[in-house]
Amino acid sequence: MATFLAKTDPETYSITDLERDGVTVWDGVRNAQAVATIKTMQPGDTVLIYHSMSAAAIVGIAEIISVPRPAPNEPKSWVVDLRFVRTLSTPVSLREIKATHQFDDWALIRQSRLSTMAAPPDFIAWLQQRGAL
Repeated sequence: MATFLAKTDPETYSITDLERDGVTVWDGVRNAQAVATIKTMQPGDTVLIYHSMSAAAIVGIAEIISVPRPAPNEPKSWVVDLRFVRTLSTPVSLREIKATHQFDDWALIRQSRLSTMAAPPDFIAWLQQRGAL
């Protein structure tokens, strides 16, 4: 199973909204690189939910429960369905991630506007070591 990171503006749709809804369609992605990432997602894959803007932190976990499909109203976009798994007891801030300098080559650091990306295995191992997952 793969792990991805998906950014959302918490004022638009937060981890609390996902928890309340239980399931949502992950939509609104228009960047070609992010859309290409969505096309690789498979049911059972994990998604780290990242609050962008002022929060700038990984705040929860979701699971992909559908195969990727074209977005019905956006010809260049694709979507998947996500199911809420849990909120992290302690968010993992972008500041913490950057401070390690272990992930300077990752898209989260290099391409700050990219909304959806694969999470590298060494990052997942780091999250597990610090007890976040």
